[in-house]
Amino acid sequence: MATPTELRLPRYGEEPDGTHPPLDFTGYRSTALRHPKQPLTLLPQMLTEVTGPLLGPGRLGELDNDLTRQHEGEPQGQRIIVTGRLLDGEGRPVRDSLVEIWQANAGGRYRHTGDRWPSPLDPNFDGVGRALTDSEGRYTFTTIKPGAYPWKNHDNAWRPAHIHFSVFGSAFTQRLVTQMYFPDDPLFSQDPIFNSIPDEKARQRMVSRYDHGITRSEWALGFQFDIVLRGRDASVFEEEEDEDE
Repeated sequence: MATPTELRLPRYGEEPDGTHPPLDFTGYRSTALRHPKQPLTLLPQMLTEVTGPLLGPGRLGELDNDLTRQHEGEPQGQRIIVTGRLLDGEGRPVRDSLVEIWQANAGGRYRHTGDRWPSPLDPNFDGVGRALTDSEGRYTFTTIKPGAYPWKNHDNAWRPAHIHFSVFGSAFTQRLVTQMYFPDDPLFSQDPIFNSIPDEKARQRMVSRYDHGITRSEWALGFQFDIVLRGRDASVFEEEEDEDE
């Protein structure tokens, strides 16, 4: 048996510089107020943090991954199917991982008290879902394409349509958050959150890909969005979320 001094952690390909956003980005106003200005303090991880959450099929409801069937009526908007794989840095599937999403409705409004802009709420759409990855690392959601919405970062500022993704590992301390965008959005050029990613290739990895094979006839458009945890093709993970979400 190897002694502690002989143990080696696995090595992964390094992520290129510019893969993740800086903590403070000039164009994104609230980062100046919210990014850490003091050295980070390491908190010891207790048993609760390293042994939970306990995940499994029994923890999820039948309709947790279908946001279009969680109410008696149907939500307004274009149905979409979003699917992809959760992969490690070597391209291997990450199984039994909890993937959560949250998003605005088709009118660009979130169902929470902080969202007050005059777009109607949809009584048949909550905008939240979750799924477990299967043996191939795949997740699937059926939802509504979210609308763009205004925010007060700069003059006439609008966020491109996007869906937030949260990925859990084997413990509460292992959580990553990213955003998925849609191809050819005209708002990319003026969005400081999207453009805070220095590396263009990394930025484009946040944009989903239309997939006609996933698209269901007379029902829903299909989009592919893989999430890679580390390495040269790592997905972009957020340091913080914008204040209107």
